[in-house]
Amino acid sequence: MNAISPVPRYGVREQVRSESAVDKACESLRLLGYAVIDGGYSAEQMAQFSQAFDNVREKLFAKYGRDELTAIDEHNTIRVLMQMDPLFLELAMNKNILEICRRLIGGTVMLNQQNGVINPPLGERYNQGAYHRDLPHQHFTSTRPLAINALFCVDQFTTDNGATFVVPASHKQEEFPSDLSVSDFQIQVTAPAGSFIVLDCMLYHAGGVNRTEKPRRAVNHVYTIPLIKQQISLPTALGDDFIHDAAARTLLGYNFQVPDSVEGYYATRKK
Repeated sequence: MNAISPVPRYGVREQVRSESAVDKACESLRLLGYAVIDGGYSAEQMAQFSQAFDNVREKLFAKYGRDELTAIDEHNTIRVLMQMDPLFLELAMNKNILEICRRLIGGTVMLNQQNGVINPPLGERYNQGAYHRDLPHQHFTSTRPLAINALFCVDQFTTDNGATFVVPASHKQEEFPSDLSVSDFQIQVTAPAGSFIVLDCMLYHAGGVNRTEKPRRAVNHVYTIPLIKQQISLPTALGDDFIHDAAARTLLGYNFQVPDSVEGYYATRKK
């Protein structure tokens, strides 16, 4: 019997127990492939994330050039935000998200990527506006997730500013659903600023159209089993002195780099 409000039933001998926000998110991810969970941040912390996001984007444009990034369709994406501001390492280590990943993926979890995502205003096209999986080009299912996507809402996600569309339970089917099914079953996931939209990475999803006058900002994280290579080698990009905390180094993949020689492999066996 549920602790909150008993649901009528008969013939039921077993039931999943969900008593916390993390419990509920894990159950939703297993059943539907998505969940929304609060990040636990104060208004002051959210203001810091918002300012840091804008500062990092300006640094990106200053370093690589806005026009040059636009030419390769990278002007609405910020790769490896923590490289420019270590505040985003704290975001990647959110305790609720790591607990969800540990429960669903199991064992050791590695951060595959961290990208700032800007949904541009006034209906401008952007590269996340088409349906995809965050393990793209893959058509298989697994008994438990190989990867979890945690999209942090720097801004509120609304129907007007292009909140993410999902096809519920599509992580359980190898093929992309028919256009008829997508039209019938897709839903738009709204969420408050400071929350995470969490997806099984095999769930088909797409960014909506932002019809407002302001960009909608988010930070996407993909957590995987260590066997899946990182989008960008974080240990190489960040450098060996970026962080010395053992848990953070494991999360960032410092312990899972591919040896470049037999001697290098032998060295890993001595640790």
